[in-house]
Amino acid sequence: MSKGTYSFTTPIYYVNAAPHLGTAYTTVAADTVARYQRMNGYDVAFVTGLDEHGQKVAETAEKNGMTPQQWCDSMVPAFKESWDLLNITYTDFVRTTEDRQTRTVQKFWTDLYKKGFLYKSAYEGWYCVHEETYYAESDLEKNEEGQFVCPDCKRPVRRASGEENWFFKLSAFQNKLLDYYESHPDFIRPESRKNEIVSFVKGGLQDLSISRSTFDWGIPLPFDKGHVCYVWADALLAYLTGIGYADDDKRAGEFEARWPMQYHFVGKDITRFHCVIWPAMLMAAGLPITHTVFGHGFLLTKGEKMSKSRGNGLRPADLIKIFGVDAYRYYFMTDVRFGMDGDISMERMVQVYNADLANTWGNLVSRVPGMNDKYFDGVVPNASPTASNPLKDIAEIIYPEYDAAMARVDFTQAASVVQKLAHRANAYIDETEPFRMAKDPEKREELAQVMYNLLETIRIIALFMAPLMPNTSAEVYRRLGLGAIDGIVDIEKAAAWGQLPFGNRVEKGEALFPRLDESLIEIED
Repeated sequence: MSKGTYSFTTPIYYVNAAPHLGTAYTTVAADTVARYQRMNGYDVAFVTGLDEHGQKVAETAEKNGMTPQQWCDSMVPAFKESWDLLNITYTDFVRTTEDRQTRTVQKFWTDLYKKGFLYKSAYEGWYCVHEETYYAESDLEKNEEGQFVCPDCKRPVRRASGEENWFFKLSAFQNKLLDYYESHPDFIRPESRKNEIVSFVKGGLQDLSISRSTFDWGIPLPFDKGHVCYVWADALLAYLTGIGYADDDKRAGEFEARWPMQYHFVGKDITRFHCVIWPAMLMAAGLPITHTVFGHGFLLTKGEKMSKSRGNGLRPADLIKIFGVDAYRYYFMTDVRFGMDGDISMERMVQVYNADLANTWGNLVSRVPGMNDKYFDGVVPNASPTASNPLKDIAEIIYPEYDAAMARVDFTQAASVVQKLAHRANAYIDETEPFRMAKDPEKREELAQVMYNLLETIRIIALFMAPLMPNTSAEVYRRLGLGAIDGIVDIEKAAAWGQLPFGNRVEKGEALFPRLDESLIEIED
């Protein structure tokens, strides 16, 4: 029986560049949550997609000799292929150029128009095309040429003067937002992001332009056909589209069952949009607010944020060729604590790969079936599934610790809990010395018990590693003669000690994680 719904999103990624390690980082994190909560008994909705409208897209398309729609269509495969490569199990991929997104956007803003939260006025100020954001002059910086530049991307901004726009009365929600932050302390995580947002809102909010009339690449406002929705007034609403907001005829009851969501996972650079503009929009619409916006940190290389413009935006495929998909996922989810900025390097990736995967988990999966093949002809020996032993003691307390860590999206701690058991299993081999027991016929039953304990430990580790490394865990289950691990819907029950059947044939197999030598690694240009 399902524990209920568990729903969340990545950002709706901007279509102007193919996925890099930063966008993949958010997406793998969301997929890790999706995989775990399915195994934990929840009905999961995992929404991702592409933000395809706006002036920047129109200009990029023109530079490439395409229409905006042709440009967007050409970029979709780069995202879908990357997510397939990383084994991402999203439930909905929303493109903001789809008809269903148009229905959502027009329904939502028509509702706010009728409720009196919109008004029309001329805009005077500065606009950054790259960030799709308006700025007051006091927010801007100057470059060496004396030009005003965007405080975020440092590109020159444009003067927007006299264009009539529709505005959302964001300023009316200042106190309501501050009250909401105080009464819902988990809405913005981690704590450092909350402090930034509270300070920003206390500084005063300006009404938000939600339309443009000087270009037409966007969703038309139904109450003023000369205007199209400005990008954030469009993209944020894709979260609703992904769970059927405007599609009651095809997805009856889905939106009501899934909203509000548990999480929006975003990079810290877009927390302002998700923690100020988005909840104010939802308040105006009379809708509940997502439980938590989690603004994770940046991945840094040599202290700099990764980006295409800096030339340090490695592609996931580059590293997957070296480490494999599962080791890639494991490294990014465990070595950089989710929520914090983290430096990444090839040297560190190799260290983590060799220490955690090759020497610990992979070594265990190689040693134990090899010994079992030698001593018990490759089948699970008949032994007591309830006999007290140090591995059983640790295994029995993994679920509550692991579940609590996953609820906090603390992947580092979740992996640490599991690796503790793997380390203890390797030490258990050294302590019990099965190779010595095998020489003494009188210790046959004791040897069988030791081998059963080790094989059962491998089964349980594979269970809890599955959200991080799905392919590896599926392979370990296959080698143990077990069913499909992705069919498990009650991980707590499945992790109870003593469920590995006697007589199952256990396969040795190739090393899961062959050791790597950093000096031999090359990345092709």
